[in-house]
Amino acid sequence: MHVTGAVPAAVEAAIAESFALVREASEADGVLALITSRIDDAYLAAAGPQLRIIANYGVGVDNIDLEAAARRGILVTNTPDVLTETTAELAIALTLSLLRRVTEGDRFLRARRPWGFGLEFMLGAGLGGKQFAIVGAGRIGRATARLAKAFGAEPIFAGRGELERVLPLADIVSIHCPLTPETRHLIDARALSLLRPTAVLVNTARGAIVDERALVHALRNGRLAGAALDVFEREPAVAEELLSLENVVLTPHLGSATRTTREAMGLSAVSALRSLLVEGRRPANAVTGSTIDPP
Repeated sequence: MHVTGAVPAAVEAAIAESFALVREASEADGVLALITSRIDDAYLAAAGPQLRIIANYGVGVDNIDLEAAARRGILVTNTPDVLTETTAELAIALTLSLLRRVTEGDRFLRARRPWGFGLEFMLGAGLGGKQFAIVGAGRIGRATARLAKAFGAEPIFAGRGELERVLPLADIVSIHCPLTPETRHLIDARALSLLRPTAVLVNTARGAIVDERALVHALRNGRLAGAALDVFEREPAVAEELLSLENVVLTPHLGSATRTTREAMGLSAVSALRSLLVEGRRPANAVTGSTIDPP
């Protein structure tokens, strides 16, 4: 078995229980792939005909050419469920940080700027009574909606064909759909123009779902009040224009970043490899379509 990058010690131990590691995919019948690894047609061709399964260390499989894998009879699995709550929590944390100006206030104090308590100083907003639009009604989207409702927001779900109806109503737009050819730049200049100038955008899914150039333009020109981004269009690069804006909260792809969750993801991937390669059965988390969550 081949692993495309470093994994937590608990996952290494689980791998060692059932598999011998090899240095190259061309020597492996199974690959545990990190989401930063591009598994395209060329990779699969070089890996060779003995490869039977790619276990992705994440829910979103936009790093894998599913059609190329299917042509070669290679099974692809992902890690649903185990990161749902963790990613939903971050979506709400980013939303609150943006609305309540938490990271802005942190930067303000670290810059040692003079200040004093005042009733009009650095006012923000809460979630109570806000229309919270969820783009993508998968596991993570539904969990985020539940948490938003607990804070007093009103969740509304929007599929691709419903954006023109939902976006004008939204105070917060939270992205939770997978990245596919159909959802690339789903939130473009046209979609952003439908939002109220007081609305904010939160993205914990995949960076390329949002047209960053159009987003920067909307933020700079007062067409959008703010954005909170955990993912980026050319990740790990972050556009300089985003770094310069005060009304933007940025985190480095932390959606599933708790030790418990990251270990559970890895153990789920190892379980899928073991199911097929050791036990001879189809893993329950085999990817059979594109109705998946992204982190």
